[in-house]
Amino acid sequence: MWDIYEHRKLSKQLKSLPINILKRYEKWKDILMVSGPQGLRPIKGFHDESLKGDWKGCRSSRMSDKYRVIYKVKASEIMVQVINLTAHDYRKK
Repeated sequence: MWDIYEHRKLSKQLKSLPINILKRYEKWKDILMVSGPQGLRPIKGFHDESLKGDWKGCRSSRMSDKYRVIYKVKASEIMVQVINLTAHDYRKK
Protein backbone atom coordinates (compact mmCIF):
# COMPACT_ATOMS: atom_id res chain seq x y z
CA MET A 1 0.00 0.00 0.00
CA TRP A 2 1.46 3.33 -1.12
CA ASP A 3 0.84 6.67 0.59
CA ILE A 4 0.01 9.66 -1.59
CA TYR A 5 0.83 13.16 -0.39
CA GLU A 6 -0.49 16.12 -2.34
CA HIS A 7 1.24 19.50 -2.41
CA ARG A 8 -0.68 22.17 -0.50
CA LYS A 9 -1.24 24.22 -3.69
CA LEU A 10 -2.88 21.24 -5.39
CA SER A 11 -6.22 21.65 -3.57
CA LYS A 12 -6.65 25.08 -5.18
CA GLN A 13 -5.80 23.67 -8.63
CA LEU A 14 -8.27 20.79 -8.23
CA LYS A 15 -11.18 23.20 -7.71
CA SER A 16 -10.71 24.71 -11.17
CA LEU A 17 -10.40 21.43 -13.11
CA PRO A 18 -13.11 19.86 -15.27
CA ILE A 19 -15.08 16.98 -13.70
CA ASN A 20 -13.72 14.36 -16.13
CA ILE A 21 -10.13 15.26 -15.17
CA LEU A 22 -10.97 15.04 -11.46
CA LYS A 23 -12.51 11.57 -11.96
CA ARG A 24 -9.47 10.39 -13.90
CA TYR A 25 -7.16 11.79 -11.21
CA GLU A 26 -9.08 9.89 -8.51
CA LYS A 27 -8.78 6.68 -10.56
CA TRP A 28 -5.06 7.36 -11.01
CA LYS A 29 -4.66 7.73 -7.23
CA ASP A 30 -6.58 4.47 -6.62
CA ILE A 31 -4.26 2.54 -8.95
CA LEU A 32 -1.21 4.19 -7.42
CA MET A 33 -2.24 3.39 -3.84
CA VAL A 34 -2.78 -0.29 -4.59
CA SER A 35 0.05 -1.16 -6.95
CA GLY A 36 2.44 1.80 -6.88
CA PRO A 37 4.03 3.53 -9.87
CA GLN A 38 4.73 0.23 -11.65
CA GLY A 39 0.93 -0.32 -11.78
CA LEU A 40 0.57 2.74 -14.03
CA ARG A 41 3.01 1.61 -16.70
CA PRO A 42 0.84 -1.14 -18.29
CA ILE A 43 -2.06 1.32 -18.72
CA LYS A 44 -1.30 3.05 -22.03
CA GLY A 45 -3.79 5.88 -21.43
CA PHE A 46 -1.74 7.34 -18.59
CA HIS A 47 1.48 7.37 -20.68
CA ASP A 48 3.56 7.42 -17.49
CA GLU A 49 7.10 8.70 -18.10
CA SER A 50 10.11 10.17 -16.32
CA LEU A 51 10.88 13.83 -16.94
CA LYS A 52 14.10 15.59 -17.92
CA GLY A 53 15.62 19.03 -17.43
CA ASP A 54 14.29 21.11 -14.53
CA TRP A 55 11.92 18.25 -13.58
CA LYS A 56 14.60 15.54 -13.46
CA GLY A 57 13.70 13.02 -10.74
CA CYS A 58 9.96 13.52 -11.27
CA ARG A 59 7.46 11.55 -13.33
CA SER A 60 4.44 12.59 -15.39
CA SER A 61 1.15 10.82 -16.12
CA ARG A 62 -1.38 11.92 -18.72
CA MET A 63 -4.89 12.80 -17.51
CA SER A 64 -6.00 13.96 -20.97
CA ASP A 65 -4.42 15.50 -24.07
CA LYS A 66 -4.07 18.73 -22.14
CA TYR A 67 -3.62 17.82 -18.46
CA ARG A 68 -0.69 16.07 -16.74
CA VAL A 69 -0.02 15.11 -13.15
CA ILE A 70 3.59 15.56 -12.04
CA TYR A 71 4.76 13.48 -9.11
CA LYS A 72 7.85 12.22 -7.33
CA VAL A 73 8.37 8.67 -6.03
CA LYS A 74 10.15 8.05 -2.74
CA ALA A 75 10.43 4.26 -2.68
CA SER A 76 12.37 4.15 0.59
CA GLU A 77 9.27 5.50 2.35
CA ILE A 78 6.69 3.86 0.02
CA MET A 79 5.43 7.35 -0.75
CA VAL A 80 4.30 9.31 -3.79
CA GLN A 81 4.34 13.10 -3.61
CA VAL A 82 2.01 14.78 -6.12
CA ILE A 83 3.59 18.11 -7.03
CA ASN A 84 1.34 19.52 -9.71
CA LEU A 85 -1.70 18.83 -11.88
CA THR A 86 -1.24 21.19 -14.76
CA ALA A 87 -2.49 21.98 -18.23
CA HIS A 88 0.72 20.62 -19.80
CA ASP A 89 2.88 23.47 -18.54
CA TYR A 90 6.15 22.02 -17.27
CA ARG A 91 7.72 25.30 -16.18
CA LYS A 92 8.60 25.27 -12.49
CA LYS A 93 6.87 27.99 -10.48
